[in-house]
Amino acid sequence: MSTFKDHFSSLATGYAAYRPEYPPELFEWLTGLCTEHELAWDCATGNGQAAKYIANHFEYVIATDASAEQIAQAQGTENVVFRVASAEHSELKKHSVDLLVVAQAVHWFDLDKFYAEALRVLKPNGIIALITYAHHRVNPEIDVPSLHYYHDVIGNYWPAERKWVETGYRDLPFPFSEIKAPEFKLEAQWSLTHFIGYQATWSATKRYIENTGHNPIPELQAALSPLWGAPKKLRKIEWPLSLRVGRLASTHHELMN
Repeated sequence: MSTFKDHFSSLATGYAAYRPEYPPELFEWLTGLCTEHELAWDCATGNGQAAKYIANHFEYVIATDASAEQIAQAQGTENVVFRVASAEHSELKKHSVDLLVVAQAVHWFDLDKFYAEALRVLKPNGIIALITYAHHRVNPEIDVPSLHYYHDVIGNYWPAERKWVETGYRDLPFPFSEIKAPEFKLEAQWSLTHFIGYQATWSATKRYIENTGHNPIPELQAALSPLWGAPKKLRKIEWPLSLRVGRLASTHHELMN
């Protein structure tokens, strides 16, 4: 039975247009941890936001997502292969993956089954990286209505798994030899339209609309517009990144074989 919790297929187009970009230096650091650079697996790739950066450092990238709608929106270089597949059943070869990346998605998985799959596909000394980011920051004035929207307007509509994101995956089970990561952050220069569009892609926004029949986005825009200035004005947005990074110890493979 599928365990896929599909919060984003209906938002695939907006997800492709409005989600922030990951910093290239994050993937440079992860690549430096790998002893080989033949194959990376970008699990739950969405539209390929992480895959395009990983592709700069590996011979091949397999980018999978359980949502066919997300994969339909995905774009990448020639060395990226997009496939519809679940995190728990990748169909990748045993002991074939040098780097396994899950960006902003592992909290939706059946963790026991996913970790079993990770142990199966990773090479000895392979690297696994779980990446997440919570709420953005613009400036104290704009953050007030944005945080109000996040916590008070749609707060009750976040899926329960969001708790893992809020704690930066610190409490997430992680059965690997952990590696301490440097600090990284996402940064973007966005117009008000882009900023509003990003918040419209949130799973809680979607669930709020489905449950209430009311779209809260125009009210959010009305609150932000006087504070933003000209709608086309670009403002800097930041998201601190949280990571759990680990290496597959040789004992893992001994247990699997």
